[in-house]
Amino acid sequence: MTMMAATSDERSAMEPSKLNSGQNHGVDRLKMLYPMVNEEETPLPRSWSPKDKYSYIGLSQNNLRVHYKGYGKTHKDAASVRTTHSIPAACGLYYFEVKIVSKGRDGYMGIGLSAHGVNVNRLPGWDKHSYGYHGDDGHSFCSSGTGQPYGPTFTTGDVIGCGVNLVDNTAFYTKNGHHLGIAFTDLPPNLYPTVGLQTPGEVVDANFGQAPFVFDIGDMINELRVRTRLQIINYPTPDHGQGQWQAVLHKMVSTYLVHHGYCATAEAFASSTGQVFEEDFNSIKNRQKILKLVLAGRMGEAIDLTSRLYPGVLEQDPNLMFALKCRQFVEMVNGSDSEVCQNNNENQTSVIQSTKTYAKPSANGNVEEMNLNNTLNGSGDQQLINGQIEDDVEMEENTTGVVNGTKSSNGCQNGNPSSNGYKCQNSEDVDMEVDNTNQSQQQNGNCSVSSEGAVNKGSKKQLCGGNKQAIEKMLEFGRQLYSQSIHLRQQHGKNEGNKKMLQDAFSLLAYSNPWNSPVGWQLDPQQRETVCARLNSAILESSKLPRRPPLEVAVSHARELVRLMSSTGLGACGFAVVDNIIQY
Repeated sequence: MTMMAATSDERSAMEPSKLNSGQNHGVDRLKMLYPMVNEEETPLPRSWSPKDKYSYIGLSQNNLRVHYKGYGKTHKDAASVRTTHSIPAACGLYYFEVKIVSKGRDGYMGIGLSAHGVNVNRLPGWDKHSYGYHGDDGHSFCSSGTGQPYGPTFTTGDVIGCGVNLVDNTAFYTKNGHHLGIAFTDLPPNLYPTVGLQTPGEVVDANFGQAPFVFDIGDMINELRVRTRLQIINYPTPDHGQGQWQAVLHKMVSTYLVHHGYCATAEAFASSTGQVFEEDFNSIKNRQKILKLVLAGRMGEAIDLTSRLYPGVLEQDPNLMFALKCRQFVEMVNGSDSEVCQNNNENQTSVIQSTKTYAKPSANGNVEEMNLNNTLNGSGDQQLINGQIEDDVEMEENTTGVVNGTKSSNGCQNGNPSSNGYKCQNSEDVDMEVDNTNQSQQQNGNCSVSSEGAVNKGSKKQLCGGNKQAIEKMLEFGRQLYSQSIHLRQQHGKNEGNKKMLQDAFSLLAYSNPWNSPVGWQLDPQQRETVCARLNSAILESSKLPRRPPLEVAVSHARELVRLMSSTGLGACGFAVVDNIIQY
């Protein structure tokens, strides 16, 4: 294998039409250039530093323009400025350009790199750990006051680019879009882009990637990406026994298919490779039924089926049961759970009407029940969330506050439930493809919603399909869920994850259209996948099987290795994209 094409994702990120065009106005081009950089840990250089510079340097235009304001009589009047941050290793290949706005009196300008702490009363390249390409003579300076012939001189109107290959630890320059060749080798890590000026009138503008480059850096990035991937794929792996690695890989694939319940595929793969299942085939099918119910939003049925087929699993993990119940409440709001779906009929009313008529607390009702009623009904009685209720159940004031803030508009228009796109058949047998969640939600005779949220085009989405009985059932379920959260806290202590989960779920009732609300992300069918994976792992663990398949563990290890490569300054991490290598 001598060549390898970039993936579609890589091509889209590196295409000159995208990187070197001005059409992507709201897109952060630096994130496209350096997708593996985590700027929370290692920020990218985006401007010159107003602190890390000599006094003869002046900055303007968002700290991207540099002008000289010194005397310019001798080399002792030289002045440099570095960027706010050093170049992260995860860039893989870093590049910036400087346009010479004016060469000033003599054009004694240097463009390059320097380490933190290098004297800024000098041009880049003159001191140790400093590297520069100078415009007056075209020489390159590598940690020395003596330059070496390198390229042409540059003057007003020229654009000089400086690139750092963090895989090979080399640097190169470009002039007006033409590559001038490698200038420096064996570079140290953590270098800063640097420019230096020395005579009056010298002005330069920097482009760190916020605007299109004159030089097409995309081809060089793709070349390094392909080279890195080839090194990974062609890395020699000793085989201590004939076919040992193949057998290990077959086992990893088989366990992955079994883990996620791809029964037909797992059976076909096993028969062709001689694999043996560690789990009974019926158990795999049972898990598949449960997972399909979860992915279809039929949480109540999934919980019941789990309790019947795997007794004790949910009882032994009350936090998992609570997560499933919270998801069931969300699916009730969505109109997907069979608990509310089976109650859809022509008798409908608005949410405000139904909650206020159904959810009045009795005179003897306790504080917790009154607080839940206020949360679900949008009551403005703030006294109920102070004092004992705050101490006993640790509910945040903003949960009720959010509801109160929108209670006047928290109503749903009446409509026919048949126009909302819901279909309900409460049969126990679930015959749908887990490989395609969206299709399973729309085509398999279950209480489901479309991938966009829940309704046909032109239909207005409503809580529980706008059905009064369904809404009342949801509110009663919410009270039980609230009581369960109190019991959990009393038995097992505070759990911030459970607390936030409940608040997010209840917050859906604060909006007349929760699908388009700040908490509407919960109604996305993709949000089912997290609790689905959690339930699947618990069932497997109860059968003395691994919670995670070895293939996923291996991928996680690979991602962690790439992260460690970045933290230790290995530039190849910028191109060792695990997902892209797997897809190849």
